[in-house]
Amino acid sequence: MRAILESTPRRSELILTFFATIVAGLLVIAVARSRAAKPAVVIKMMDMPASFEPTRITIKTGDTVEWENTGNQLHHVTTDPSAALKKNDVAIPAGAKPFDSGFLKPGESFSETFSVPGVYRYTCAVHEAKGMNGELVVQK
Repeated sequence: MRAILESTPRRSELILTFFATIVAGLLVIAVARSRAAKPAVVIKMMDMPASFEPTRITIKTGDTVEWENTGNQLHHVTTDPSAALKKNDVAIPAGAKPFDSGFLKPGESFSETFSVPGVYRYTCAVHEAKGMNGELVVQK
């Protein structure tokens, strides 16, 4: 009986240490994810005139860009040639995969992280005919 009583505090300390280690690990992961998710640049999708602001940006590989629909209409951002009216309005560097936000309602946003350097030309499929195009340069 005495051995059981003496081992109980030690057992409690081990359990407490175990859970504290797990909580600390989860906090480290949460902080890392929140830092990785923060965009280097936010591009606003505007209604009047239909445009991306800024229209042209330069970032570094590994940076994340967020497109935010600040207008009152649907917007869209894509580098996919099958979604573009004019194939020259979109382009991606060799080795990169096209991205497509789908339709974004007012207040919604879309993020993309860029790992391949080069020039990306993108368009709003909804307003491409009105010249809503942008360019993103990713440097090493």
